[in-house]
Amino acid sequence: MTFSLLARDPSSGAFGSVICSSSPAVAARCVHLADGIGAVHSQNVTDPRLGPRLLSLLATGQSAEQALQTVRESEPTLAWRQLLVVDAAGGAAVHSGSHALGTVGERTGDGVVAAGNMLASELIPSLMVERWSNRPEREPLEETLMAVLETAVEAGGEAGPVHSAGLSVISGLGWRVTDLRVDLSDSPIAELRRLLQVWLPQRDDYIQRALDPDASPGYGVPGDER
Repeated sequence: MTFSLLARDPSSGAFGSVICSSSPAVAARCVHLADGIGAVHSQNVTDPRLGPRLLSLLATGQSAEQALQTVRESEPTLAWRQLLVVDAAGGAAVHSGSHALGTVGERTGDGVVAAGNMLASELIPSLMVERWSNRPEREPLEETLMAVLETAVEAGGEAGPVHSAGLSVISGLGWRVTDLRVDLSDSPIAELRRLLQVWLPQRDDYIQRALDPDASPGYGVPGDER
């Protein structure tokens, strides 16, 4: 019921996530990011506990593949799970259990991994990784992630209608500088694109407000006298 991509931006070390599903609130349940450590998606009959567990293994110095293997050896329910992992060195790993739903696909690349279940085609994750790997120079990370999701949908995406989506970036500041979610909609991709168009021009202002409130720009709303 989900297709997604995780990636590490080699120029900045930022981690980015984009995800979509026919079920509600997919980004709230499946996405796990940690500055300087790694990124995880836990999807398909989701167990949200697996995300923090994998991040804790990455924090000890295990690579993405090593952390995933550790969980494989100790977690009895992995036949139902699909896990995507990217580490701080750009290593990527993926697990699709034997009981993953419907048509399953997965693809890893340099610092990137995509996977999905109940897909219209098993090639969807490969198309997502290819769009990531061929991103135009100086394209903002968020724009690349959005384009990756749109590429997947244009190629058929999930076998049935999708209802939730999310896009997140963590870039070394201690919080997700972008964290956009559509939890229930008949048009979650269009809604996510609209949110990104509103958010991205303001993102750096919100970062500035957090880091240096004395120098932060005004909000431009009634009651703000700056």
